[in-house]
Amino acid sequence: MSCYLLIPAAGSGKRMGSDRNKLLLELLGKPILQWTLEAAIAATAIDWIGVVGQPCDREGFQQIFDRLERAKPIAWIQGGATRQESVFNGLRSLPDHANRVLVHDGARCLATPELLQRCVTALDTCLGFIAAVPVKDTIKIVDAGVVTDTPSREYLWAAQTPQGFIVDKLIAAHERAEAQGWEVTDDAALFEKVGLPVQIVMGEETNLKITTPQDLAIAEFILKSRGNTHRSSDL
Repeated sequence: MSCYLLIPAAGSGKRMGSDRNKLLLELLGKPILQWTLEAAIAATAIDWIGVVGQPCDREGFQQIFDRLERAKPIAWIQGGATRQESVFNGLRSLPDHANRVLVHDGARCLATPELLQRCVTALDTCLGFIAAVPVKDTIKIVDAGVVTDTPSREYLWAAQTPQGFIVDKLIAAHERAEAQGWEVTDDAALFEKVGLPVQIVMGEETNLKITTPQDLAIAEFILKSRGNTHRSSDL
């Protein structure tokens, strides 16, 4: 069954020390966004891609779209003031027949086509999920600089994207959030707030989010360690 992909790509480059959208910065000779898109193109279960961004980045993003070899459409969608608004705009811009959607941060450019394929398959058996990995570090809960608790790692997972949902369920959750004035940091939190189950799909340890110059250096190392500097389209 087909699946649709939304890529929120409206972030800034402040923590990267850049004066432009960090997704336009180069990673091994390609813009960060291009790596993300090439993985999505290589995942055969994804039929359509929507990139949600701000008008100031549209020209730069379009140049990336134009240089890609692709057999599936890539649509530009104008974002909102927040990530939540941007995803909601993306949902309302999906083709009418779309019933399954992945939401994947543009800055997670190391996600593999295999992960995207695995995430699409998960929607055969659940209403919503997040890609995630078990937490390795000991986590401390701190109040005013004092440790107040140490939760068991057994119950802690680090959330990633893609996150995936049945489209009408996620739209209904966003509509309720808009009516109630809820503000969340990811779509899974909206599912949780309306009482819908969110399952786990095993993510990838290398699926980091590019936020700082240090992340960019780590991403270069990971890509080089994979033995090539370009995506495969063999899936």
